[in-house]
Amino acid sequence: MIQSALINKLNNRTATIAIIGLGYVGLPLALRYANVGYRVLGLDIDVDKINKLNQGISYIDHISSEQVILANTKGFKATNAFLEVAHADAIILCLPTPLSKQREPDLSYVLDTMTAILPYIHTGQVISLESTTYPGTTDEELKPRIEKTGLSIGHDVFLVYSPEREDPGNTTIAAKDVPKICGGITSRCLSVGIALYGQVTTQVIPVSSTRTAEMTKLLENIHRAVNIGLVNEIKILTDRMGIDIYEVINAAATKPFGFVPYYPGPGIGGHCIPVDPFYLTWKAREYGIHTRFIELAGEINNAMPQWVVHKIIDGLNKQGKPIKNSKILILGVAYKKNVDDARESPAVRVMDHLVKHQAIISYSDPHLPVFPKMRDHHFDLQSTPLTEEILTEQDAVVITTAHDLFDYNFIQAHAKLIIDTRGVYRHPNSKIIKA
Repeated sequence: MIQSALINKLNNRTATIAIIGLGYVGLPLALRYANVGYRVLGLDIDVDKINKLNQGISYIDHISSEQVILANTKGFKATNAFLEVAHADAIILCLPTPLSKQREPDLSYVLDTMTAILPYIHTGQVISLESTTYPGTTDEELKPRIEKTGLSIGHDVFLVYSPEREDPGNTTIAAKDVPKICGGITSRCLSVGIALYGQVTTQVIPVSSTRTAEMTKLLENIHRAVNIGLVNEIKILTDRMGIDIYEVINAAATKPFGFVPYYPGPGIGGHCIPVDPFYLTWKAREYGIHTRFIELAGEINNAMPQWVVHKIIDGLNKQGKPIKNSKILILGVAYKKNVDDARESPAVRVMDHLVKHQAIISYSDPHLPVFPKMRDHHFDLQSTPLTEEILTEQDAVVITTAHDLFDYNFIQAHAKLIIDTRGVYRHPNSKIIKA
């Protein structure tokens, strides 16, 4: 039987795993499969990534080159030849799902990839989508395309959705210990999906359908987006009232039930939190539902970079300086601390606003020595070293990402004005402004 033969190959680790998309989700997953003994094919259209991986070089900050070299010795191979999926037993899609300029789902990376690999899909394979998307994507978009090849899903091939749960920079929870959600188009598909992930995850959580799995991922991220929006709104209120929001949160967090602490910032970033809620609001319109709560949280979070800029302007005004032609140093352009990922970073939006105000901007980020390529933002900048001379010549220093590598005592000693969006300094003074 096709299903049992595939499950056996997955369980005894003789299967070949193809992972398409070698970014912050795909590469760690590929290394995990290689490390437990599977033959792994890593596919990506970025030739530079392919060359680096095959030379044992990592391009992601929290993944060492030693990890890549070890995977290579165990049979990991990177390629941009999509025909290689013909040799795989499992195909896992870890591709971007951004928003269009109209804030609608952009599935082009997923669908274009499916078009590219369809000629090489054959009996005895499992296809898993990990990209975050709206409920219905797997059965409405992937299933019909596969079935057009004449293959029967649940009999010839198996289709599942299992959302990624990567948390770059998290050193307290091993990736294998994060439970894996999995939903299948059929019960047979689900059984294969459980076998696929069971070897690299401590616990697989089966759900009744791919739509349930897709919605689970969205709920996880919307939960964060809404709560961050709430605490950002309260931050603005407590700022007006002269109350320290961090003291309030830390006091509330002592309650042993019914409260989970979320912390404010200059906005929200990363590939998931700023994007995923709008996947659901878009799909909800198909059902005549207006997701007001989600959209309100999005509005609040999206307004935070502009609020930070107003705090910068206020701080400069108090020192008798206009923002135009002021030198402003941004500390941290990554979306969260201790990572090298700047996707959807609120720091970048702060930089955009400052440029519109004709400020002279620079940035310092030990994890991003060169400003990364982005679809909607471009700054021809390199990370500035934090020397006494650099700090003293700035009119303002803005902490947008609180990397552990920054020496905050040194910064405080030499900066003229600090705009703190992350609560680094607990006791504001004449030159430290909470934002």
